[in-house]
Amino acid sequence: MKFTVVLEAAEEGGYTVQCVELPAAISQGGTKREALKNIKEAIQLVLEVRRERGAVLGEVLTVEVAHA
Repeated sequence: MKFTVVLEAAEEGGYTVQCVELPAAISQGGTKREALKNIKEAIQLVLEVRRERGAVLGEVLTVEVAHA
């Protein structure tokens, strides 16, 4: 599965990162590489908890919206 993440420089240093499709998956790291490694682990944990609770995982799709 592929997920979209938003990586931002933190004011106090390092980086914060959040998964767009799974808002509960949030992490941080001292470097971009560390933050991306950590968000992968966070995504896996969120998916594991959702499976344990019987949540149905939907598909993530890209759609195009025409301008009116």
